Amino acid sequence: MTLRIHNTLTRALETFSPITPGVVRMYVCGMTVYDLCHLGHARSMVAFDVVQRWLKASGYQVEYVRNITDIDDKIIQRAVDNGETLRALTQRMIDALHQDADALGIERPQHEPRATDFVPQMTRLIGQLESQGLAYRVPNGDVNFSVRKFPGYGKLSGKSLDELHAGERVAVLDGKQDPLDFVLWKSAKPQEPEEAKWASPFGPGRPGWHIECSAMACELLGQTFDIHGGGADLQFPHHENEIAQSEGASGQALARYWMHNGFINVDNEKMSKSLGNFFTIRDVLKVFDAETIRFFVVRSHYRSPLNYSDVHLNDARNALKRLYTALAAVPPIAMASIDWREPHAQRFQAAMNEDFGTSEAVAVLFDLASEVNRSLSAELSGLLKALGGVLGLLQQAPQAFLQTGVSLSEADIQSQIQARAQAKKDRDFASADRIRQELAAQGVVLKDSPTGTTWERG
Repeated sequence: MTLRIHNTLTRALETFSPITPGVVRMYVCGMTVYDLCHLGHARSMVAFDVVQRWLKASGYQVEYVRNITDIDDKIIQRAVDNGETLRALTQRMIDALHQDADALGIERPQHEPRATDFVPQMTRLIGQLESQGLAYRVPNGDVNFSVRKFPGYGKLSGKSLDELHAGERVAVLDGKQDPLDFVLWKSAKPQEPEEAKWASPFGPGRPGWHIECSAMACELLGQTFDIHGGGADLQFPHHENEIAQSEGASGQALARYWMHNGFINVDNEKMSKSLGNFFTIRDVLKVFDAETIRFFVVRSHYRSPLNYSDVHLNDARNALKRLYTALAAVPPIAMASIDWREPHAQRFQAAMNEDFGTSEAVAVLFDLASEVNRSLSAELSGLLKALGGVLGLLQQAPQAFLQTGVSLSEADIQSQIQARAQAKKDRDFASADRIRQELAAQGVVLKDSPTGTTWERG
């Protein structure tokens, strides 16, 4: 089966064909490390973790780069406010990022470059743009990119220069020739700490945000690579500006496929630090286990909006319990590899090959769990676990997951016993068996007798 990816650049599903057969080079914009990661960051990390997992499951060698922005206005201000060095702040936040990502089962990328380690590459790229007439210096020491001199500007966002200019005015003192021009190099300010300044041909200062990703991506993956990804909020202006810088300098396409994950919303508004409506990953982990959070993200398609609430997280937890209950009832046989000719595996593969369709792939897992409960097949249970593993799910011991934070009340147990009795009365023995298995998986053992059903905790 052929993988198809929705390419933001062309706004169409395209058959995936890597530049080098069998090898995929992918760059994903990472975090600006001035604070803890929130669920919006988690969604992007999980989405592209699933992408690289599926590419590897499909037989590709994946070279995955996810950068870290460790120099930025917000970082400088936060460090000053905290009375700590930039290095101390960013290292603390990077350590926290790794802890959160590890908890969510996110595999580390092959490369995790920090912007501050690539400043020489950035200044060289800026110099190249200047020599080609695409960048200019302004009196305050900044270097800006001249948007009107790059003919393709706006192709990723789908906006013309006239549309982008609507409502814009040129600031009198910022030295811009055009309001859309953006900074490549920021001149040093007297009040800024010395560690936020680098020597350069343009004077002391630091790189702008957009040039950081262009330099790191091209240094590690080449001038043209296969996939560039990130959150939908990065499509404009960040990724648009990356294209202008990189392609303006090289004359070659930066990436062949552009992928953008959807937002996580709270009350139908994008979750973000700037809006103050965000929940850190650590906040949510205090209430819900990590695999439930991952499942909450994975069961929706990466491009669709995802609404956050405790109700949705509880629903995700209960749905995940159904899958683990099947594994608990029928211990899986370990599989050396997945037989993609098996019907459930074929459906799973078809879903993932259609723009990483995890929602349909998860539906296959539930169908497979139902079949496991019906057939009591250890082979199908093994397939369920193996396919779940492709998504980074179902790898815990079932009992460990089912008993995490779970303590059924007597009322809950009696309600389940009554539901089972009714199912048996209706001759729906499959449902009756499922209820017994679910209770057993949560440590509740049922004992039937001529006088009724009793229970005890195992």
